Amino acid sequence: MGIEKYIRDSLLNKYEFHDYGHALEILHESFPSEWNEVQDALSSFSLSISDITKAGGNESSIPKKFDAVLYPCGWREIRISGDLIVKKYPRQSAQRRGKFADKPYETETIIGYIDGHNIDFLKNRVAFDLEWNSKDQTFDRDLLAMRTYFDCGLIDVGIIVTRSEELNEIFKELNIISKYGASTTWMGKLTYRLDSRRNGGCPVLAIGIRKECVTVNEQFTGNN
Repeated sequence: MGIEKYIRDSLLNKYEFHDYGHALEILHESFPSEWNEVQDALSSFSLSISDITKAGGNESSIPKKFDAVLYPCGWREIRISGDLIVKKYPRQSAQRRGKFADKPYETETIIGYIDGHNIDFLKNRVAFDLEWNSKDQTFDRDLLAMRTYFDCGLIDVGIIVTRSEELNEIFKELNIISKYGASTTWMGKLTYRLDSRRNGGCPVLAIGIRKECVTVNEQFTGNN
């Protein structure tokens, strides 16, 4: 058995999962409460045809569906900034190589060494980002933020949710494929970056929203 043992059966047909750096194992074993809350959000999530046709970027109604589940559980959008303090320690004497004084002779502060890194949701040591239909370079920002949080010791694992490629079939049937172009945020653009290790050492679980998340209603005839 592979990754299925870490994921609810009801989610396996609704989403695709790509595990980098044992992210699923970390979530399941070290953060079971947070992982259950994320799975609750995934379970309750659905897309209407109205969501798809009217949605623009990440200020649409789609991210708010995750807000509604995760915010009451204590997940919060977080932005970090930090200064780097560099201390220079002199050698104790000219004759003693490798032996340094206890106090620095000079201290230098680099203001804003870490700045502007924000994540959609953070709880304990788990980061969660959603990218529905932004420019694909947004993934670079997300992965840089996650690896920065990880390198600073603030998180142990990250989750990114985006569109699965198979949603293009619905976009084509609705004649809105131009709205969801190849250079926007979808799974192929994310896994390409993860395969290139742009997440650094941060374990990341990539989750793709599949066609099974779409609720077919009277607006969708299947041949628009």
